Amino acid sequence: MPDNEIFPIVDEQGNTIGSATRRECHSGSHLLHPVVHLHVFDRQGRIYLQRRSMDKFIQPGKWDTAVGGHRDLGEDTMQALVRETSEELGFSGFTPVKLFSYILDNDIEREWVDTFYTVTDRQSFDYDPSEVMDGRFWTLDEVRRAIGTGVLTPNFEQEFEQVADIVGKAFINK
Repeated sequence: MPDNEIFPIVDEQGNTIGSATRRECHSGSHLLHPVVHLHVFDRQGRIYLQRRSMDKFIQPGKWDTAVGGHRDLGEDTMQALVRETSEELGFSGFTPVKLFSYILDNDIEREWVDTFYTVTDRQSFDYDPSEVMDGRFWTLDEVRRAIGTGVLTPNFEQEFEQVADIVGKAFINK
């Protein structure tokens, strides 16, 4: 990933107020920058997780949200979601449903996270090996057993139960 990528900087309501490089955003500066997450479920209620490439700067080799990536300067949230989904999974034509937004703050970065989900009939994806080293659908119980074992990213663990609760109700109410 180029260090000279330019990301928008946002306020605590998600409004763009400036810009900074990837390096500046990931240097512990705590510049709030926007990202998108897409949780992909199959019709059986299983969730697709990607295993991050070992070349990733943050959380290499850990299982994570199906799609997660930065919004580029000048790009809106939906453009970023479609682009990142295509780049990471080779997946298009999906219908995203907005779940929630929140601020993630850790030692490396501070992110405004817009979280979505979609449901698909696909059982596999054409993931980019520079981004993703593996991927598969997990049952919600499998994910719950993996929480706290170090195989999942902390960010995914943080948002999983809220996502599972909301999306699980959507499956039940169909």
